[in-house]
Amino acid sequence: MFKQHTDAELDRALQASLRPLTGGPRDYDGLLSLIGTARFALLGEASHGTAEFYRERSRITQRLITEKGFTAVAVEADWPDAWRVNRYVRGSSDDGDASEALSGFQRFPAWMWRNTEVRDFVEWLRDYNRGRARSEQVGFYGIDLYSMFTSIQAVLTYLDQTDPEGARRARALYACFDHAREDSQMDGYRAGLGLTPSCEDEATAMLRELNGRAANLPPTPGLERDETFFAQQNARLVRNAEEYYRSMFGSRVSSWNLRDSHMVETLQALDKHLRMGGAAPRIAVWAHNSHLGDASATEMGDQGEWNVGQLVRDRFPGEATLVGFSTHHGWVTAATEWDEPPQRKRVREGLAGSWEAAFHRAGGERCWLPLRGEARSREVFLKRRLQRAIGVIYRPGTERQSHYFHTRLADQFDAMIHIDETHALEPLDKEERWVTGEAPETYPSGM
Repeated sequence: MFKQHTDAELDRALQASLRPLTGGPRDYDGLLSLIGTARFALLGEASHGTAEFYRERSRITQRLITEKGFTAVAVEADWPDAWRVNRYVRGSSDDGDASEALSGFQRFPAWMWRNTEVRDFVEWLRDYNRGRARSEQVGFYGIDLYSMFTSIQAVLTYLDQTDPEGARRARALYACFDHAREDSQMDGYRAGLGLTPSCEDEATAMLRELNGRAANLPPTPGLERDETFFAQQNARLVRNAEEYYRSMFGSRVSSWNLRDSHMVETLQALDKHLRMGGAAPRIAVWAHNSHLGDASATEMGDQGEWNVGQLVRDRFPGEATLVGFSTHHGWVTAATEWDEPPQRKRVREGLAGSWEAAFHRAGGERCWLPLRGEARSREVFLKRRLQRAIGVIYRPGTERQSHYFHTRLADQFDAMIHIDETHALEPLDKEERWVTGEAPETYPSGM
């Protein structure tokens, strides 16, 4: 059992340990030192719609690339859409600029990747890669699994170009999905109820065929191997997404675990693929705190859920640094319901008893907190407190129930970055509701 510390003790520990962020070029010297030789830097976000989280994550990643030799950025995004960006940053696409390269992100929530911060980072990455040998370029990859039908089409397109007979076999196998009419959730629902057959065997057979194809390629890296890897991972996504969508209508824990297991499986495959270039790769991972903070230190773990952060720590011991982000108040880009247009929504002040409130009390307007190695009074940061998580949906009216869970911060992350007041991420495709924004939040007075 950990000793129960008072708020005053926590405040003193924070005031002694917080490191200010001034916006200067040496802001993250200490964080880069903490990351050290780790091959995986997991960089989170407390929402999918906060400009500062994306901006600071980009700053850190740029330094990881230029000073630490990081060779890939893997993000919570669909594999085929991110691969289009990967081609652009490597100078091997017909897209005229980053905005065009990001235009594949059409599925809700498009703003998560089609925004000004990601656009600017993608342009920076293309400039960095320009003039470098392909083996020295930094790639951009997606690790999520929502693009089942887009990935089916990507496999077919690849085989049409490289193996027409293989393409005919693939169409015969993937014909199992035709009844779904490209509605992944409905397909999973009907298959889960036994109303339509599961396509698990067909998806697995296609993945097995592409795995065999990749195994027979020459061991040297090159464009052919890259394109085969692209198709292979699309086939892996189809296999895993088919199981994920069937599980969605059963246990939430099961579907969450399948999704995060797929993300780590993709990371492992990417790690193996990039190793063919010589040295072991170093990968920056961008995703939500709920995916990257070790689930075993949170309520999620109590419920039987695991996540990317926990699995990467387990599978790559000593090779991962987990970095979280938080904010106390400000604005966020989010929707009220799934598939609705994004709005600029006011983020309420952090709840009493939360880590956000503690950072605010300690006067940490822009700061970061080391939680491994250098942190003083680490035990104080092991007490469970509330932590806010805003995804693509934000419902201030049910703030506590919808957006908070308990965490032991020092076990969840190796470092925490706090920006006290934050601003809404700017979508590339701004609709009227985002431009107009939300009326000022007056809850609970209603005035």
